[in-house]
Amino acid sequence: MANRKDQIRALLKSIETGDPGPIAVVNQEQYIQHNPQTHEGSEGLEVLFERLSKMSPRVNIVRAFEDGDVVFAHTEYDFSRSNIGFEVFRFDGERVVEHWDNIQQRKGPNPSGRTMVDGAVEATDRDLTETNRGIARAFVEDVLVHRRLEMLESYVNGGCLIQHDPELADGTAALRAALETRSDAGFAIRYGRIHRVLAEGDFVLTVSEGFLNGIHTSFYDLFRIADGKLVEHWNTVEAIPPRSAWKNDNGKF
Repeated sequence: MANRKDQIRALLKSIETGDPGPIAVVNQEQYIQHNPQTHEGSEGLEVLFERLSKMSPRVNIVRAFEDGDVVFAHTEYDFSRSNIGFEVFRFDGERVVEHWDNIQQRKGPNPSGRTMVDGAVEATDRDLTETNRGIARAFVEDVLVHRRLEMLESYVNGGCLIQHDPELADGTAALRAALETRSDAGFAIRYGRIHRVLAEGDFVLTVSEGFLNGIHTSFYDLFRIADGKLVEHWNTVEAIPPRSAWKNDNGKF
């Protein structure tokens, strides 16, 4: 049997191919969908993926990681427009039973010439998974949630952060400036709480909720950590639709 990461790669690729085989990894009777724009139980995944495949989509799984019963992937989608996404799947035994995602229209390259997906792809330092999980959580809590910007440089070695955010240049100066920017609603970027922190080796994904320019927003941040410092960052931000517009009752998080 293929490992979980390969099963998820095949599942996501079947959106492109329409192949129903990889869908068998999903327990559709127990499947909990957290994308608020997706109906739950309205059509089987076989029917959905076959319909999507007729749109000639392109799906590329850039990197995938495993943390306990969860697999999380960083993906490129080309449908009617090009999107970048993070996909999170929870296994119960051998089957997928729950799914979250965060998808943003592709932008960039950023001021440092980097795309939203280039950079390192394979996890290393798996013996440091829990240490790195703690570092990423502490950074998000200290700097992004509690806005202790004086601590920013202490998390980044010499301010040398490789940045894949499509709006920001490398280093901490651009990130600090973005966090200090104000809008009519107060600070333009406001993280409110962390919902989960997923990790494999030197890669850590944090899932957070907050506001961007006053709009309720989901923030997914992927960090690569080396020698106890943040060295690389990817992200997607997605506006959360109002509760009245949700197509299922499971919540974004």
